[in-house]
Amino acid sequence: MAGSQGIPIVDTMIGFAAPAGTDRELPQVRSMHRGSAHTAEYMFGDVPADERGDPIDATLAEMDRYGVAVGLVNTSRPEALAAADRHPDRFVLETHVGQLGRPLDILGEVRRIRTEHADHGTRAVSIFPVGPLPPVAIDAAAWYPIYATCVELGLPVFVNAGVPGPRVPATPQHVERFDRVCYDFPELTIVMRHGGEPWTDLAVKLMLKWPGLHYSTSAFAPRHYPSAILDYVNTRGVEKVLYGGYFPMALSLERIVRELADLPLRDHVWEPFLAQNARRILGLSTD
Repeated sequence: MAGSQGIPIVDTMIGFAAPAGTDRELPQVRSMHRGSAHTAEYMFGDVPADERGDPIDATLAEMDRYGVAVGLVNTSRPEALAAADRHPDRFVLETHVGQLGRPLDILGEVRRIRTEHADHGTRAVSIFPVGPLPPVAIDAAAWYPIYATCVELGLPVFVNAGVPGPRVPATPQHVERFDRVCYDFPELTIVMRHGGEPWTDLAVKLMLKWPGLHYSTSAFAPRHYPSAILDYVNTRGVEKVLYGGYFPMALSLERIVRELADLPLRDHVWEPFLAQNARRILGLSTD
């Protein structure tokens, strides 16, 4: 199986479409978006439609069509565990911490990280700082037991950074907040998700400073990847930037792979960007 540039892709953000007519958003989550039915509705013009039939089969078919070998899926979606059970070579799991629109249950989430890792072999944890109600900033003490658990279990943590899609304040996701977390947890592997804009120059400075800090391109069509990130991955950041998609949340794999072909990446960058970096961070075989 070969994706862009003939490389089998590891997608660090992929999911499953809701069956047609299904509403899976909680009322308190909808209220975050100020009337928008989809968090990305106002930013994306071609949000993939809901699917009929089995959502796991639908995602797997798209992965096969566009050369995605492995997808990281979130256990907050009911299909994720079944997908990893049915296709363990194609789907790996991450535990999402913090229920959207609900107070953060710190100890409950620590227990869930441990349980899902023991029972299902999860390989990562994800955090959306503005998701809980009230929001919890990246460097807030409330996350520290979760960061410590990730270090103990050897799990990377994917953290949304930059101005969020939902119409809520961006302060909790300011990129500067990673500086303190990296200082306090030098053994923690952190991957910034969802762009980090408008602080991408600062994101690059912090990745140069902290060995454990990385960046994922999730939620951005390739033609909109920040120039600071492209410059960085082509020079000193070849081991720090990971491909992440956004199918089917708001981008089609057809569009992503088509636009990937036009990226101005140096030849030696493609393999780490599309596969090797994610395999290393997620503990996947590099064969």
